Amino acid sequence: MLRMGSVMKLRPGMAAEYEKRHAALWPELIDAIKKGGASNYTIFHDPETDLLFEYIEIEDAAVWAARSGDAVTRRWWDYMADIMETNPDRSPLSRPLTPLFHLD
Repeated sequence: MLRMGSVMKLRPGMAAEYEKRHAALWPELIDAIKKGGASNYTIFHDPETDLLFEYIEIEDAAVWAARSGDAVTRRWWDYMADIMETNPDRSPLSRPLTPLFHLD
């Protein structure tokens, strides 16, 4: 199991909308996430900076990365692009974080 963390950024004032959209996560997106080998997926919000911290455990980095080509993931990115910073392909603009400590 690989542990991954990244940082993304919301547009100002969009935290409630972000939470609302994730509370109604599409079943087909949940399936795509699970098929990508992901588990223990959590996103935290820092209200002072509107930064999002994403933590996820995956089975295989290549399988997880391949999800970016599936239709449901791309549709989700389009749906979220108005409330968060994105790349030109509308994927979330994110920075990977380097793990420095872990305790089971």
